[in-house]
Amino acid sequence: MVSIKARFRDYLGLEKNYSPHTVTAYLNDLGFFQAFLKGAFEDDDLIRVNYNQIRAWIVSLSDDGVSNSSINRKISSLKSFYKFLLKTKQIETSPLLKHKALKSPKKLQIPFSEKELDLVLNQIVYPEGFEGVRDKLVVDLFYTTGIRRAELIGLKLHNVDLSNGTIKVLGKRNKERIIPVLPVVQNQIRIYLDERSRLQRIIDDDSFFLLLKGVKLNDSFVYRLINYYFSNVSEKVKRSPHILRHTFATHLLNHGADINSVKELLGHSSLASTQVYTHSSLAELKKIYGSAHPRNQK
Repeated sequence: MVSIKARFRDYLGLEKNYSPHTVTAYLNDLGFFQAFLKGAFEDDDLIRVNYNQIRAWIVSLSDDGVSNSSINRKISSLKSFYKFLLKTKQIETSPLLKHKALKSPKKLQIPFSEKELDLVLNQIVYPEGFEGVRDKLVVDLFYTTGIRRAELIGLKLHNVDLSNGTIKVLGKRNKERIIPVLPVVQNQIRIYLDERSRLQRIIDDDSFFLLLKGVKLNDSFVYRLINYYFSNVSEKVKRSPHILRHTFATHLLNHGADINSVKELLGHSSLASTQVYTHSSLAELKKIYGSAHPRNQK
């Protein structure tokens, strides 16, 4: 008989289309909670859980020094699990129905500067051959389309339409969107496809981006790739694919792009998600305002 956690795992991966990394994180959170139940209440039955038990776990995590934002993430995993149990009619009411997230300070993500992007894309010398061409295209596609790491890894050959200059990505909750690709990146794609066709062995033949051994990219490889190239030009603490997505949005807004258009490009379901990126844009506007207004020149 298939266990509840195994069915939950399949639900996250197949129905919700979450990345393997996210699925693993959710299952780990669920496992930690179940271990807590066993130790504190001598009962690890996840179906019979009540909110007081969840509240006790929250207090325990807080006492152990876990930040509010990390606790909220763990509770988010539990919420997904109990929504799954509701959907499969294994419970009638979620124990988290009236739970409110803990307050936590918002971390301001610092985007890369235009100078840093210029250095990475135009000044750094990439390795020759397939790997160098691929690495530069990965950086440029992140920066010029704003796609998520999972979307880049999941990109298929048939999703790239050079005749129309677009790519089609599969985002969160299986939502597809079409994103335009700049001509300079289209040329890089053609060069990459030529190098890709020369690989001695291709295993994941429908995947657009591949490792040298012919299999598709993975989460950790993509993170290391971005971190490596930007460590050569930036002293920022966080150098990740998500920061490039943040940079894409910030630079568009700085140059006058409409926030609703940026929302569609990013694949956000609500404008509130996109408005996170306006903080950096506002900082740029303040800088321009301060240097240009006559009242500030006296």
